[in-house]
Order: sequence, then structure tokens, then C-alpha cells
Amino acid sequence: MTSISLKVLLCLAVAGFPILQITTAGDPDILVDYIAPDKVDGDFFTFTGFRTLTHPPPPTFTVTKASMKEFPVLLGQSVSYAALQFPAGSINPPHTHPRSSELLLLVEGTLQVGFVDTTNKLFTSTLKTGDMFLFPKGLVHFQHNAANNFPALALSAFGSANPGTVSIPSTLFNSSIDDNVLALAFRTDVATIRTLKKGFSSK
Repeated sequence: MTSISLKVLLCLAVAGFPILQITTAGDPDILVDYIAPDKVDGDFFTFTGFRTLTHPPPPTFTVTKASMKEFPVLLGQSVSYAALQFPAGSINPPHTHPRSSELLLLVEGTLQVGFVDTTNKLFTSTLKTGDMFLFPKGLVHFQHNAANNFPALALSAFGSANPGTVSIPSTLFNSSIDDNVLALAFRTDVATIRTLKKGFSSK
């Protein structure tokens, strides 16, 4: 191998290393069984937050999370859960989870679900009780209980102790992004943007 070829190969290897690091990124591995205070018992490993789930569900869409914040033992374990309660006709608006995929199991009712990939292709399905659906990491997705008379309950599993949630409508219209920027982005006028923002300012 010539010295020029060797240099090119070395440059490609060095340039590719950060990409490899990005593609393998996730929750950091821990070097112990779990992360906990000095003295713990079985209660430290028990989450009771889902005992508050109500039937019938609350009047608006409600998420009960079991992530690192609510359940500290999850730190370093790369897993978390959420319970999603949908009254009739309610929606979980388009959002993303920047640090994890989401595997949703429909426990009760029906749900229309979908996500949009990076080519703007929509993948959607109508789930029935017992069905599962995968939302890939970082992609915009939604869930909608289109039933007029029946609630729905879903459980979502995440491959991160802190998957994060970025709500698209709230991020855009309940933040300090300049009205002119949003008007240009949505190819509309500032008055329309301000009207949309009013719908979020009271929430």
C-alpha cells in the first residue's frame, strides 16, 4: 500500500470515528448493578405511580410517567414507562422523543397512531386492544382516540431512563420564537401566528 493510500485510509478512519460514536449513542452504561443511596430495600425498586390511573379516565389526555425523574432507580438502566389515558375524542399531539424509540401497547380501546419519517412519508395504523406499534427514535408521531364514546389506555416503553418529549405545537406556539420567523416558516402572516399562539398561552 502506498503512503498516499495509507494517509487516505487513516483520514477516513479518523473522520468516521465521530460518526460511529453518534450512531452508537444512548444512555451511558453503569459499572454497578444499580445506582442507589447507601441503604435501600425493595421499596426503592418499586414504582406505585400507576395506582393513580383512573377509570373512567380524566377529562383530558393525561400522561403518567415512570422515568428517571419519577423513579430514580431507573438511572443507568436505559428503560422507562409511561401510561397514556385518552378520553373519547382526545389526542396526544405530534411530538418527538429525542433520546429513545417508543413501543406502545394498547391496553384498552382503539387508537389511530402514526409517525412521519425523514422523507416525510406517513406510516399510520388503527390499533385495537392488545396491538403494539413502534415509533422510531426522534421521529414526529401522534396518537388519537377517534372513538366518540370510548376511552383508551396505552402503555409505552422507552429504551432510555430519560427519553424526553418535544411537543411540536407547544414548542412552536408556546415559546418565544419570533412571530415573523413562524409566519415565514408556515407561509402565513403574523396575525395568524398570533391567533395560534393565543390558543396555547392559556394552557
